[in-house]
Amino acid sequence: MTTGPGPAAGPAAGPQPETDDWGLQLEWLDADDEPQRLTDERAAPIREAVGRPPAGLDDVAPLVVRPGARHPLGEVDVRCEDGTTRALPADVVPDDFPLGYHRVVGARGTAPDRERRLVVSPGRCWLPAQRSWGLAVQLYGARSHASGQLGDLADLRTLREWATSLGAGFLLTNPLHAATPGLPQESSPYLPATRRFRSPLYLRVREVPGHDPARDGDVTTPEPGALVDRDAAWTEGQRVLRAVFTRTRAAGDPDFAAWRDGRGAALAEWATWCALVEEHGPDWREWPEALRRPDSPAVASYAAEHADDVAFHAWTQWLVAEQLAAATGSTTVVQDLPIGVSASGADGWAWQDVLALGASVGAPPDALNALGQDWGSPPLVPWKLRQADYEPFVQSLRGTIEGAGGLRIDHVMGLFRLWWVPQGQHPREGVYVRYPWQDMLDIVALESHRAKAVIVGEDLGTVEDGVREALAERDILSYKVLYFEDDDPATWPEHAMATVTTHDLATVTGLWGGTDAEDQAAATGETVAEVRSQQTELLERLGRDGLPSSASTEEAVAAAYEQLGRSPSLLVTVALEDAVGEERRPNVPGTDHTQRDNWRLPLPVAVDDLPGHAGAERLLRSVDAAVRHP
Repeated sequence: MTTGPGPAAGPAAGPQPETDDWGLQLEWLDADDEPQRLTDERAAPIREAVGRPPAGLDDVAPLVVRPGARHPLGEVDVRCEDGTTRALPADVVPDDFPLGYHRVVGARGTAPDRERRLVVSPGRCWLPAQRSWGLAVQLYGARSHASGQLGDLADLRTLREWATSLGAGFLLTNPLHAATPGLPQESSPYLPATRRFRSPLYLRVREVPGHDPARDGDVTTPEPGALVDRDAAWTEGQRVLRAVFTRTRAAGDPDFAAWRDGRGAALAEWATWCALVEEHGPDWREWPEALRRPDSPAVASYAAEHADDVAFHAWTQWLVAEQLAAATGSTTVVQDLPIGVSASGADGWAWQDVLALGASVGAPPDALNALGQDWGSPPLVPWKLRQADYEPFVQSLRGTIEGAGGLRIDHVMGLFRLWWVPQGQHPREGVYVRYPWQDMLDIVALESHRAKAVIVGEDLGTVEDGVREALAERDILSYKVLYFEDDDPATWPEHAMATVTTHDLATVTGLWGGTDAEDQAAATGETVAEVRSQQTELLERLGRDGLPSSASTEEAVAAAYEQLGRSPSLLVTVALEDAVGEERRPNVPGTDHTQRDNWRLPLPVAVDDLPGHAGAERLLRSVDAAVRHP
């Protein structure tokens, strides 16, 4: 995947609905295409959570432009990222103006008045040079015989080596972001404490430099088939890592020190938050008042007094970065960017002034969930995000892309509008809040260009008119799921990631064999007949090539991926669960850990046993042949 973005044409028209003064959408179509109208009663709690945008914001908020585009600044001086000052001519941004995050420092020939961020974007994302296929992996469940309680970055390396030996060009993983330190560990990868830093649970502790099991202890290997146990992984891993850190005096490692210095204030803030959590508990909103703001003198004093603890948490991030680099090699790893974070987490603490802590993100009732959904994450307030120079968004993108080469944006429609649910109310009582999508998509393009990272937008659910066109104009790939598409995959767009299923949907084996209906019914309280009725369309699409009802599950898997191989999509994804005949899906939406073991299911095959696995290799070779020789 080694090509660059195309020319930055002018942005295509996108959705431009009418909003009120708070950015709430006044009218919209629901999932049944029925018109809905915002009422003052419904809007009141969301308006309170948003707050009224200040006057004059447009004069100081970041200006996001492309080379060759018109701008309203007149002739100004710009301090570029590299420290040089360059004149920006009036009216039009020169074609050779450097891409990046700059500062407008004042009109030409005058003393600086007030600075303003200038973002110059290529307008288009990085694209792969050629069509390729890859594996979709829930890494926590992809254990080997040498793993601890969950699959780790060494297992990712094993998967990469195996898949690329069969022709794979990329891997797609669940979010690898960090949860809150301590017990219990959050099980859902989609509700992290941060979108900027990764979880040390994914470290192969035995490969940490200096580790001596005789002196530092070791982690235990679970019995085959045992559920993923994040609490045990956290307890064992932290005990061993602390021992290694202390014994080897790792804080003085010059390589670590240089890496830490290069990560600056953001890493220091994260590591300080981790240390504070260990002493004061998992929710910063319940800490002593003086510690509730990251920029307070009390927090600075705490970091100085607990320098070793802060250094330890920074060190574990360095280890993750090193092991991820070894795991990926030169292969693209597409990671998920969740829609949000836990309100009590590190990003909630760091960006508390930008988040609406009186609301949460969700989805209105639709075909996927008739009751609507509340995902529990506080949304970013659009005008406050602009006021913060888009920095929370930039850091989240960059932290997820770094070292991987790809990004899948979960619920990409959230860059246009988000369904805000007032705290304590039902999801159906939510409203749409609009976001500055043109700016945000062009920032995605800039980060993609810098990291040479392919970008996929998960555009499932209720998608308003104009969204997919705006994504395509910026070379953000669409997300095509066989289960949801009436059209033959041969007619799908080239600029897409094609897949049969997702982590929230049935595996082919579970769907065709009927065990997924039993699993879902047990978790939700529905009957098997009711679930099977809901799956009728999925089964019809699975069998659109004439697959007989008597076909085996192995034949159904082969037929599904034969269909997928006909798509012209740039990226074709094989779910590892399908490759090994797994019956259970990773997650049943709308259920929790008391109803089902979501996000805890291990693969039935150890990853170091995959080479030579006849069924998996036969499937992957057939996909490889279809992609290479369509």
